[in-house]
Amino acid sequence: MVNFNGNLLSKNTSYLNHQNRGLRYGDALFESIRVVNGKIFFWEDHYLRLMASMRILRMEIPMDFTMEFLEEQLLACVEANGLLDKPARLRFTVFRNNGGLYLPETNDVSYIIEASLMDSPFYTLDNSAYEVELFKDFYVNPDMLSTLKTNNKVINVVGSIFAAENGYQNCLLLNNEKKVVEALNGNLFLVKDHTIKTPSLKDGCLNGIVRKKLIAILGALDKYHFEESFISPFELQKADELFITNAIIGIQPITKYRKKEYETTVAADLLGKLNATARLDQ
Repeated sequence: MVNFNGNLLSKNTSYLNHQNRGLRYGDALFESIRVVNGKIFFWEDHYLRLMASMRILRMEIPMDFTMEFLEEQLLACVEANGLLDKPARLRFTVFRNNGGLYLPETNDVSYIIEASLMDSPFYTLDNSAYEVELFKDFYVNPDMLSTLKTNNKVINVVGSIFAAENGYQNCLLLNNEKKVVEALNGNLFLVKDHTIKTPSLKDGCLNGIVRKKLIAILGALDKYHFEESFISPFELQKADELFITNAIIGIQPITKYRKKEYETTVAADLLGKLNATARLDQ
């Protein structure tokens, strides 16, 4: 079942057509959300990011798009799919309504909520081999649009195909200043000695939810020095650890980049603190 504008429909129902602006122009935003036993992880952060992104894209925010209303809609979809007592992944997509060419006829929006089952109720550390490479065919622009979770993800799609064709588990994206920005599916953190770095939003990385949570966690820890600054490709092979973060997997350690193999000690330490933060947030 999917939730389309508050109506629960079977997944094979035809409710979109060729005029959909998300299809035509990528005129859409989405949130990937983890829900466990009817509790939404980091819901306030997802909601505030969505509202800010809609304003930036000049979408009309409906009067009923309150935190409470959208939470009800998310959980209605979870329940309709029999996942209320299970870990679930939600995708909330909001798009501008049909009409117009590049210039829309309206800024009014519609939304779709999808739900699927996940394996674990908590973030877990996957220590299996996870090799990455730089993706250099196309670059990320270091601007505000790149920080939004829009449907314009062609570079991520092509990069994912490149990774699969060459036996990598993921790729790291560069901006047009040749700075390392993020992974194909999340933010990047680098560990060297007791210093942990992640690229700045000014470099064009996604304004990630777990990125935000980890920055807050690191700010309260004395044993690590945190920096929000650019990462050069040269630094990757000098690092002790690299890991990727997003709202679904939590923390994914990178085990190899070219000839360099990495530890996972800091990633494991931070994962426990991230799970504790998620429980408190509920």
